[in-house]
Amino acid sequence: MTQDLSVYAVFIVYALAMLIVFGTLLTWVERKQAAVMSDRLGANRAYIRIPFTQIKLVWWGLFHGIADGIKMLLKEDFQPRTHDRLAYLLAPWVVFTPVLLVFAVIPFGGMLDPGRLLPALADWFGGRTYPMQIARLDAGLLVVFAFSGLTIIGTMLAGWSSDNKFSLLGGLRAGSQMISYELVMGLTVLGLILVYGTVDLGAMVHQQSGVVLGVLPAWGVVYQPFAAVLFMTAAIAENKRIPFDLPEAESELIAGYYTEYTSMKMGLFMFAEFIEIAIIGALFTTLFLGGYNLPYMNDAGFTWPGGRVWALPHGAVVLIQLLVFLVKVMLVCSFQILVRWSLPRFRYDQVLRFAWKFMLPLALVNLAVTAVLMWSRQGASA
Repeated sequence: MTQDLSVYAVFIVYALAMLIVFGTLLTWVERKQAAVMSDRLGANRAYIRIPFTQIKLVWWGLFHGIADGIKMLLKEDFQPRTHDRLAYLLAPWVVFTPVLLVFAVIPFGGMLDPGRLLPALADWFGGRTYPMQIARLDAGLLVVFAFSGLTIIGTMLAGWSSDNKFSLLGGLRAGSQMISYELVMGLTVLGLILVYGTVDLGAMVHQQSGVVLGVLPAWGVVYQPFAAVLFMTAAIAENKRIPFDLPEAESELIAGYYTEYTSMKMGLFMFAEFIEIAIIGALFTTLFLGGYNLPYMNDAGFTWPGGRVWALPHGAVVLIQLLVFLVKVMLVCSFQILVRWSLPRFRYDQVLRFAWKFMLPLALVNLAVTAVLMWSRQGASA
């Protein structure tokens, strides 16, 4: 029992640290990537001075994220005179907390054997092994949608409790938009459920460890390329990012549902958005990019075509899997930021029309075609 608690405590600390680092780093990536795309230097003013010297560590503006956090913490906390106090205070946490909880069911590595990783503790662990996943649930994918649905309540709660017409309009926009695109996301992953026959994210990743046609990795994007495009589009809309940022359109609603929030309460809303970019990256990696897998790789090393085996130490396998997962997530996050600085904003009626009249029918078509192909495949094998 103590061994299990210690391992899962390490997993929780790792997950929190990873998400916080990603959230902070992505604020810099957003500025720097925007600067590169518009041919300017970008964030390069924040620095740390080495004590008793004139040496300034700029480091490409990496300290801007730290400066933003300090600024949010030190700002005065203004509150509207007429507002629902309890709902107003709860809303940022109802938005922020579920975003963190979603990562609990996402596998970020293969099987961990602490006894092999730390031989001095081998007797204490007694041969126990652990999947690198905080909560290994059979219904992991359902838990993802359950937690993500809570953020809808948070945004609507923030808009209503502020007693501000711009906030209320932003909350209404957020609720209708997020519900619309969450339905599309659910329909796109149904195709993957048909292919893999499970909603366990760990089992899905395990089934993506092989190859297709002897060459292509058996990733979800190979089996469901159309669903991958639909899922990413719906996920960006779910996160309310440009071109779908109508709930907080500054030219129309000031800051939308969090107009009346200041200091770290506003910081929680903004930080949740950047962490959700990382969560979308982690989910897309898990569902469509093989998770922590590389082609021909398993928990013992690499098994190449023809039966040749390249065995690796357990520590090396664990490290490679962690790094592969992080690199894939970072690439997907960078793509989301690329979209944010490439496309113009929709009108609000266009956003909902795009969901219900374009993406929803396409998701249903993809699901129907997948079901027919799986049925015909089963009939042929029988």
